[in-house]
Amino acid sequence: MVITKIRKRDGRIVDFDAGRIKNAIHKAFVAVELKDGERAESITREVVSLLEGKFKEQIPSVEDAQDFVVEVLRKRGYEKVALEYEAYRKKKEEIRALREEFKIEPKLTVNALEVLNRRYLLKDVTEKIVETPSQMFGRIARAIAKVDRKYGENPKESEKIFYEMMTRLEFIPNSPTLFNAGTKLGQLSACFVLPVEDSLEGIFTAVKNTALIEKSGGGVGFDFSRLRPKGDIVMSTKGVASGPVSFMRVFDMATEVIKAGGKRRGAMMGILRVDHPDILEFITSKQKPGFLSNFNISVAVTDDFMKTLEGDGEYWLVNPRNKEKTAKIKARNVWDLMVKSAWASGDPGVIFIDEINRHNPTPEVGRIESTNPCGEQPLLPYESCNLGSINLSRMVENGKINWEKLRETIRNAVHFLDNVVDANKYPLKETAKITRANRKIGLGVMGFADMLIKLKIPYNSTEALELAERLMRFIEEEAHKKSQEIAEKRGSFPNFEKSIWKSMYKAFRNATVTTIAPTGSISIIAGCSSGIEPIFAISFIRNVLSGTRLFETNPLFETIAKERGFYDAKLLEEIAKTGSVQKIDRVPEDVKKLFVTALDIEPEWHVRMQAAFQKYTDNAVSKTVNLPATATVEDVRKVYDLAWKLKCKGVTVFRYGSKPEQVLYIGEIKTPEGKFISAESEYAGGCPTQTCPFPS
Repeated sequence: MVITKIRKRDGRIVDFDAGRIKNAIHKAFVAVELKDGERAESITREVVSLLEGKFKEQIPSVEDAQDFVVEVLRKRGYEKVALEYEAYRKKKEEIRALREEFKIEPKLTVNALEVLNRRYLLKDVTEKIVETPSQMFGRIARAIAKVDRKYGENPKESEKIFYEMMTRLEFIPNSPTLFNAGTKLGQLSACFVLPVEDSLEGIFTAVKNTALIEKSGGGVGFDFSRLRPKGDIVMSTKGVASGPVSFMRVFDMATEVIKAGGKRRGAMMGILRVDHPDILEFITSKQKPGFLSNFNISVAVTDDFMKTLEGDGEYWLVNPRNKEKTAKIKARNVWDLMVKSAWASGDPGVIFIDEINRHNPTPEVGRIESTNPCGEQPLLPYESCNLGSINLSRMVENGKINWEKLRETIRNAVHFLDNVVDANKYPLKETAKITRANRKIGLGVMGFADMLIKLKIPYNSTEALELAERLMRFIEEEAHKKSQEIAEKRGSFPNFEKSIWKSMYKAFRNATVTTIAPTGSISIIAGCSSGIEPIFAISFIRNVLSGTRLFETNPLFETIAKERGFYDAKLLEEIAKTGSVQKIDRVPEDVKKLFVTALDIEPEWHVRMQAAFQKYTDNAVSKTVNLPATATVEDVRKVYDLAWKLKCKGVTVFRYGSKPEQVLYIGEIKTPEGKFISAESEYAGGCPTQTCPFPS
């Protein structure tokens, strides 16, 4: 009897499609053995034959078909593929159960569940998981909503709102809040900046404080510009100083040991002013593979330097110990070295420090000297900030942005993040004092690339830039309104009278409200693209935390491919060799324009998109300008020049293949049979190195 119908898990009877079985088998072979899936055809025929033999009078179920797939795989000697197929099947069953538990529509992916299990769900002393994802969100919602009681408000309603927006994957806070809310540790901030004073005691105090922060899951930024240069005199010992780069190694080794509390690896930002005497050593410090591997580094570039550069002039290097001028060098030579080093290794980035301080909300409190590890959060010494991101892909309904839903989510998210400031258990008393005095929060976005695809707008288009500005203006305006409303009830942040906001608002709750962060892990959980980055690949192999591999495809592409009739697993396999559809004839031109990846896009579009969001962001924007391996030094120079021209607060480039510790590889899986693009479990886009996706 020919099989024509099959019973789905929910009891529905649908048309039987042997192609679905073949595609699943094909993907399993590609993911597990990294060989093409040509065997899928014959295995599928045998599975169908077994179904037809057993179910002559009945309609088989999806589970029956899957059972036969495993049976045939084992019989033919493909035990590893069978095991992985079974494991994937089990994970899907867990996800279906969670969906029932959540009572909501969004689906967690298999990799999202893996990330939650490995990183976020609470464990007992034996490492046994003791909460489900919905219980995790409940724990967080309860802990953050409790703060309402402090202000004479009922936390029950807030708890329900916070829980629902997280379980619907519409808003997710930064990782330390997911890790620690409602726990004894209770440290909820992702971003910190610590001062590094020019003394042995000051340096090692900063190392100790870094350890306390990193063990709780936070990342730290430093300005090393106060340290005297290499070879300078040390009066107390009559010896000579070893310089900032030498001391950065101490921080790097401490972070290597701590490994951020075992939850994830640590990450730091090291900044040095462009007029420090050791600036040339700093610029080239990361050219040696593995050196300062836990640091991102950036040069703090001043307006004066940029004016000197434009005039092709020279400028003085200044000893920070005594303010003496030590040497005069050509600005162009320094800029060239920065560009060449960034081309070679991705470091250093650029921080336009005067542009940052032009937007410093509390100039009377202090000058900003550093940012967090990914550059999006400028902070005063000892200050911290908590971040969270709205999933923009969830704000599109029927091909249009639901502005009312977005407005409601913004308002609820600002309330949530403001509560975090109070709920937080700070690792240092200095951090508690200044963070509570300024109450900085950083509401950002993720899923922007997905939103564009749903709206049928190419990422590399003027229309996309215009939408970015309109969207971020709306988010900032609504977030500011909510901050004002909270301030009218609960009071302004204590340093309000020393802020730029006192001339604009009667009351304001948070010194900063918006930030665009890189959203690594939380994008994986939410099942969306990272931050404001383009998608990084259409189809690829995912190296999951458990040591297995998954064949992943962008779900929006898969849907369109099926609707337009050009979908099959062989196509996905072909795409997975580069991640891109641009050179695949079977993909229609309009679909190619929509599904551009980070490496398909000209560098200029990356910078212009960053600038579009920066225009309406209180803090800064984390955005990586991804460059192909063939990019030139001149391409990097154009990026840096354009970032300055468009008033970005900083810029980072990454040329594919320029760092050994990447988490994204194109055609480089180390087996003789396969050459596919592969990504590590928590890579969602942006800078494909181990230190870049840290904050979220």
